This record gives sequence, structure tokens and C-alpha cells, in this order.
Amino acid sequence: MLSVAEAQAHVLAAGGNRRRETVPLSEAHGRYLAEDVIARLTQPPFNASAMDGYAVRFEDIAPGITFPVIGEAIAGKAFDGFFEEGVAVRVLTGAPMPDGTDTVILQEDVAYEDGAIRLIGDCPPHAGRHVRKAGQDFAEGSLLLQVGTRINVRGIALMAASGHGTAEVFARPRVVILSTGDELVPPGQAPGPSQIVNSNGVMLASLLRCCGAQVQDLGILPDRHDVIRDAIARAAADADILVTVGGASVGDHDYVQAALVDAGARIDFWKIAMRPGKPMMLGTLGESVTIGLPGNPVSAYVCAQLYLLPLVRHLMGAADPLPRPLQGRLTVDVRPNGGRVDYMRAMVTASADGWEVTPFPVQDSAMLSRLEAANALAIRPINAPAAEKGSNIAFLLLNAD
Repeated sequence: MLSVAEAQAHVLAAGGNRRRETVPLSEAHGRYLAEDVIARLTQPPFNASAMDGYAVRFEDIAPGITFPVIGEAIAGKAFDGFFEEGVAVRVLTGAPMPDGTDTVILQEDVAYEDGAIRLIGDCPPHAGRHVRKAGQDFAEGSLLLQVGTRINVRGIALMAASGHGTAEVFARPRVVILSTGDELVPPGQAPGPSQIVNSNGVMLASLLRCCGAQVQDLGILPDRHDVIRDAIARAAADADILVTVGGASVGDHDYVQAALVDAGARIDFWKIAMRPGKPMMLGTLGESVTIGLPGNPVSAYVCAQLYLLPLVRHLMGAADPLPRPLQGRLTVDVRPNGGRVDYMRAMVTASADGWEVTPFPVQDSAMLSRLEAANALAIRPINAPAAEKGSNIAFLLLNAD
């Protein structure tokens, strides 16, 4: 069996086919840059007033001095007169500073009468006070954002201000989901004798869409080798990632692995030293990466967090697609662990001293109610000894979605 780290490395190595596209900034949120963003403009493009007040020469300022006001500059309209020594120009926030001026006196620091201002407040401490210098934010040609950066709303504002109307990003991966099992019925349908509701399809589709993927859920396939094989072959033709759910092991009624092979897939691995989620499978079929998730919903969810979502983020261009563990302190004692890494559903809370981690006492991998109540997965390494309350433990925070 592979370790979790080895399996993650195999999964990311399999996903080498990144597509690119250009999107408007209005559609760029959450996407990953496929190229560096270089400023096309200088911001501010001119020396600008940062406050409402009066533009003057710093060397002309003295306590109680009076300045004739010879004009005005407002945002979008510069002063069009000729500036001389010992005079002032009325400026509003964002207005271009008139040539020859270098300092703004705040309007509340002067008295205005008969077309002139008299300084009644403190003198500005230095030249350039309340002035935004040209290029103070960025200059044309500056590197603003690097390839692999996830675009947030602040990045969109920066790109827009620097002269960009579009973003070059990696395309959203196309993911197709196939669930298998005669025992399954769709959500909303009453299960018959010996049947259960298929919660995996809608769960995984929602999880993948939150991560940015384009998702097609093909529903439930019966436990028939030919049907599964043919569906896999059709789905892989248009998918960057093909996700099968259930039947990933090699039991008498596990058809997926054999169907994948018959469809032309190359199987990389199908066992990982972890709990829950040991029988997860990785392969490739044409240009598609195939991931076979266990049918157990909790196992499918944990495997999706560790392997499927990192693969989606990798194909979308993320520079660091893997989940990164945090450290906290146990609030309860936990038992020794066995020969597989254990991902325990847990509740974590923030305290003044850091994170506090409370693994749930019952960890049955079929219990979705415990999964919904959890906000983290506490990580117990292979063959870890018993851990006492107050000792450190690694955990992964789960997305609120």
C-alpha cells in the first residue's frame, strides 16, 4: 500500500494536462493565473492630492502666512493656470497636483477670506504631505501577480486598475462522476428492500463545484461489467477527470477496476495506507485521469479532500494544491493507532492559546451525521501511541461548504 504522501504525489503527477483560457475580470474570481500579471499603467498616473485642501510649495509655508488662491483642481480636471511662488490652488481628493506644488495644506488648517487662505493650524511637517506620488502604488511594467495565484476580489481590483480587462487563467477541469451499485437509488426516491440512497454523487458534485470544477454527474450504473466499461469509455473522452464511486476494490462484485482496464485504462494504484478510504484507485485513460473512490460516503469524502480536490486545484493552476495540516491540542485522550493513518472526524475551536481539537468518540465510517457535524479531520499517524489530553495533534480544517 502507498502512503498518503506517495499517493498524493502520484495523483498530481497524473494530472499534467492543463488547459488555458482568457476570461473577463467579472468571471475571474477564484481562478488561478496562467501567466504573470504585469502593470500596463502607472498608478497614480500623476502626483495627486490625498486630501481636500490647498496645494502649495512647501518652502513657501510659514506660521500665519497668507496665500492668494488662484484656481482649483478637482478629480478629473487639472488646474489649467500658471502657478507662481507664494500662491495656492484649491485641490480636492484625487485631483492632479498643479505643476510647481509639492504639498497640501488641509482645508481645516486654514481660514479663507477675500480670495486667500491664512494658515491657522500646524505647518505640514515635510514636503509631500498629503500627496500621492505618481507611481506610488505601481509603475507600468511592474510585476503585480504571479502565475499560480488564486484571483480574489482584491486581485481583480488591482488588475483592473493596472489596465487589464481580462485574465489569462487555467481552465476549469471537466469532471464526470459515475456511481455504481445495484443497491443504490437516487436522492428523493424511496429505497427498496436491501437498497440505500446514493448520497455520494450529489455530495461530490457539490464539493467539486465549490472548488471550481465543471461537473457532470451521470448517475447510477448497475453492477454490470459491460455497462460500466462502455460508460467509462464514453465519459473519459470528454473529461479531464473521471470519478467512479463504488466498486473500486477487487471483490466478487467490484466491477470498476476490470471495466477500466477493458476500456483501455492504465491502473497506477488501488490501495492506500489510510483510514477511512483504503480502496482508492488511480489510473489514466487517454487524456483523462481516473480516480476510483470508495462507495462508503465518509471514505469518499475524505479521499476527495486528500486527492480529488488537490487534483482539481492542480489542473486549475494552483501553486500549492495540497491541504496543509495545522497543529492543535487534544481536549480528550485518544487510543493508540494501527498500521494506517487515521483521519478522525473532529470539532476544532479557537482559544487564546491556539486550536483545541476534539475527535468524536465514534468514528464509524458510514456515519454521515458525524461528518456533517465535523469541521476538521484529526490526523493520527501510523502506529501512533495513545495520546493524552493536552498533547499536540495535527488536523485538517474542512471547508464550511
